[in-house]
Amino acid sequence: MSFGQQGGPQSQWDPWKPHSQQPWNSGGDSRTPDWAALAEASESRNKRRRLLFIGGGALATVGIAAAVAVAVVSANGDEASNKPTAQLPATADIPSGSTGPAPSFEPTSAPPPLDPNDFIASAKKDTAPLSPETLFPGSQLTLGETLYKKGPTADTKDCSSAALKTLPKILDANGCTRLMRVTYVNGGVAVTVGVAVFDTEAQATKAKGQTDDKSIVKALSGKGVKPFCNAAVCRTTRNSNGRYAYFTVTGFTSGKDVTTKDTKVFATDDDLQRFTFDQIRRRGETQASAAAQAG
Repeated sequence: MSFGQQGGPQSQWDPWKPHSQQPWNSGGDSRTPDWAALAEASESRNKRRRLLFIGGGALATVGIAAAVAVAVVSANGDEASNKPTAQLPATADIPSGSTGPAPSFEPTSAPPPLDPNDFIASAKKDTAPLSPETLFPGSQLTLGETLYKKGPTADTKDCSSAALKTLPKILDANGCTRLMRVTYVNGGVAVTVGVAVFDTEAQATKAKGQTDDKSIVKALSGKGVKPFCNAAVCRTTRNSNGRYAYFTVTGFTSGKDVTTKDTKVFATDDDLQRFTFDQIRRRGETQASAAAQAG
């Protein structure tokens, strides 16, 4: 039996295709493969595959770049950002934040506030109405949690007549023009406040400086308040504010002597001292405010 060549075209062997036949050289019956032809065919196929790979990679790169560009434009969203620089308005066409010169203001300064002390330092400026009722208004006084009922009041231009021991001489020597008194009571403790008026702060300060423990204002009784501090030991104080010197005398309406253990007496005296100082101060503030509003 012999193997002859079949009719029809010879099949081409492709190593990448299954069941393809390998080419054989035409010479002899040795059936030896044509190795040169096989190498040439393999090289040709590899070259085509490289070209296809490079071309496909380039197309993929172009596609990714285009997608990124579209994403950037979509993210910006501003129509002006998609225009070339030449299409944007010139700097001179863009309106600025300010279209005119900045406003200017003349430098001003508020006048200094008026000092209340100036109004209570001299009779020339301290011209508001003055009486026991203006300094000590109402029929009672509440300081903290303590209620003090207002008793009698007195007002005299003869200052020495309402003072005791060393005080009359001091008041007269320094030009006291008026002495007003008021009494407050809480339980069995009463206090009289005496306010001596001078023309100037210097006179009041000098008078206060000359006083001593024996410089006492007369206790004022009546109007439901029993006499007190006529012969008993009482607490006394003296101070000044502006053109006013003020004095207190505090004790028991029962006539009992005051000792250092009688804290209620000391608390009552301290309350009324503080209130008197504040009332004189308030007098100055009221007049300073009125003068400021009047211009």
